[in-house]
Amino acid sequence: MRACFITDLKDGQSVAAVFLIRSKEVRTSSKSTKQWLQFELADRTGCISAKMWDNFNETAEKFNRDDFVDIRGRVRVFNDQIEISLDQVLPAPDGHYDIADFLPHTKKDVAQMYARLQSDASSAKNPFLRQLLVGIVDDPELVPGLKSAPAAVKMHHAFVGGLLEHMNSLLDLMEAVAAHYRELDRDLLLTGIILHDIGKVKELTYTRAFTYTTEGQLLGHIAIGQSIVRRKIESIPDFPEPLAVLVEHLILSHHGELEFGSPCVPRFPEAIALHFLDDLDSKMGAMRSTLDGSSREEWTDRNPALRRTLLRIDRFLDDRPAANRAAVEATSTTSGAPAASSNGASADAGQNGGNALNAASGRGPATLFDTPNTNEPVTDEPITNEQAVRKQ
Repeated sequence: MRACFITDLKDGQSVAAVFLIRSKEVRTSSKSTKQWLQFELADRTGCISAKMWDNFNETAEKFNRDDFVDIRGRVRVFNDQIEISLDQVLPAPDGHYDIADFLPHTKKDVAQMYARLQSDASSAKNPFLRQLLVGIVDDPELVPGLKSAPAAVKMHHAFVGGLLEHMNSLLDLMEAVAAHYRELDRDLLLTGIILHDIGKVKELTYTRAFTYTTEGQLLGHIAIGQSIVRRKIESIPDFPEPLAVLVEHLILSHHGELEFGSPCVPRFPEAIALHFLDDLDSKMGAMRSTLDGSSREEWTDRNPALRRTLLRIDRFLDDRPAANRAAVEATSTTSGAPAASSNGASADAGQNGGNALNAASGRGPATLFDTPNTNEPVTDEPITNEQAVRKQ
């Protein structure tokens, strides 16, 4: 059992533990010209800055990104953030750590989520789409990635099994939306949900840290996904070419806008629905990861993907005078409105079809997720890498 995680560290605490190097850089002070070695260290609970001030040249040459290191140091607070002042950095021998301690993992049952994916793929009434979906979901080359890949490197569902969890959440949302908008073709929307991010099984790597494969860097998951699906379509006898074009359009347009990485914008109802459901679930995932952070302050740190800080509603209400809280609770009880969740945004998307529906259709709480009036992509990553959180 690991002795401590990053979220457990306190000011003044001595640290002797294995961490994963996310980044390494020798920095120079602009004021004093003093240099130091700076690492970003990680475990499955988060990242922390770590600095070595003296005799660091050999250490800087010995270790690189994605190395496991056994460090000795002490926690301190600098600019209101905890960091580690390093005394020693040693190689971490194989067998002295558990890889599961360094990569965040879905809290949901992977086998159940994958079985649900198989079941929904088989539910398509169109025989060509059903054969396509089952062929993709059961493809032995894709199954390991479907079960393990994150949905993104940082922005949302950035954990082992994140892609599968994101797909399951969208399947839940699909049922609510398809029931409300009867003009939608369920088979087409189902196909878009299962296939729109399939390229991520080859775009991302997640053996030690979440990063991009060379193929992912050069092509991106949209192009990779289109290629995977086109090859599978060509293996299905007599697959109608017009239907193939619609399927590929779902993949190519799901980011919604040209500036967010899609080579075309959605041009039919199922493509529009896919885009907004994906956008909603991505933003809720980004909110959830920020609100679930280690700090319990009323306001979170700025989320770079959403370009805003977030309010922890439970903390905000707890900080109000008792009389005010009682009045709020009484009003909520009388009106039948659901109580705020413990972190303000942690409810499973599938249990909130009504709210999701309002958000997807532009009514009610959708304003919470409105993108600022700017052409700047909603991401702090290069567009070719992360493809913008709005459209993951």
